[in-house]
Amino acid sequence: MRGVVMYTAGDVRVEEREDPKIVEPTDAIVKLTATCICGSDLWPYRGIEPADHQVMGHEYVGVVEEIGSEVRNVKVGDFVVGSFVISDNTCEICRAGFQSKCLHAEFVSQTIGTQAEKARIPHADGTLVATPGQPDPALIPSLLAASDVLGTGWYAAVAAEAGPGKTVAVVGDGAVGLMAVLAAKQLGAERIIAMSRHPERQKLAHYYGATDIVEERGEEGIAKIKELTGGLGAHSVVEAVGTQESFMQAVGATRGGGHLGYVGVNYDVKIPGIELFFAGIHTLGGPAPVRRFLPDLIQLIWDREIDPGKVFDLTLPLEQAAEGYKAMDERRATKVILTF
Repeated sequence: MRGVVMYTAGDVRVEEREDPKIVEPTDAIVKLTATCICGSDLWPYRGIEPADHQVMGHEYVGVVEEIGSEVRNVKVGDFVVGSFVISDNTCEICRAGFQSKCLHAEFVSQTIGTQAEKARIPHADGTLVATPGQPDPALIPSLLAASDVLGTGWYAAVAAEAGPGKTVAVVGDGAVGLMAVLAAKQLGAERIIAMSRHPERQKLAHYYGATDIVEERGEEGIAKIKELTGGLGAHSVVEAVGTQESFMQAVGATRGGGHLGYVGVNYDVKIPGIELFFAGIHTLGGPAPVRRFLPDLIQLIWDREIDPGKVFDLTLPLEQAAEGYKAMDERRATKVILTF
């Protein structure tokens, strides 16, 4: 099969990879219909994470081609959406709703790589969710978004306790930040402030439910949020970038007693303990337990109540994956879908 391999930073190639095979009786082989490039894939692309012939990709939808002898919840021929973290969905941590910390948790990108024509998915019963039927092709981008960015944005909004009567501020206008705006709207937030400097992303933020746009960053951004909220700060803040500036901006924008949901991958963030102590806020974040939300998100998409697929603004064939990485790195694209 053909698949993406990152040889080293900036060196992305599409080459022949070995076809996946059933290894454990709980495995499934999925023939992928579409995959995509994630903002987190840019970390190794930029040299922040090591990359040495690393298979790439962790977002995926497709048709089940083969199942192991112990798989019960999906069958051959099902169209499925899978989480970017493998989980059994039965352990105590999974049952508490934190499947990304499952006792059998495994990040798809590290060993499987779904920027490819096929993928072996371990713990298929706990990781994959079948759609109600074979989807209309127009729904596939939205279903693909549910595999990570939609589920991650949704988790961030839930972690920030977005809801009726709340003002929500979203730090970050990438795919996850835009999905957090969508989620906050669906969760009933009264006011949604999107922090963005990019006109096209601002338009999409408004489409998904943003009521206000703030272009300022850092201390100026915090001051603007407080100005818009009577000096208090937002009830709920989503941090969807992962830099020092964005994280501290999110902390500063959260009112006392408010909630911060952080999902930006924050390699170099150092949180001054005294600032966090005196902020007096609730914090929750980390890798999103997408599997918790998948059934409901799939149904919302299926019923055409939400359209997260609009977050994809560039479609390329798998063979042009290197161009997709470059476009996202140069911010010429928000999110790239790869087709076969």
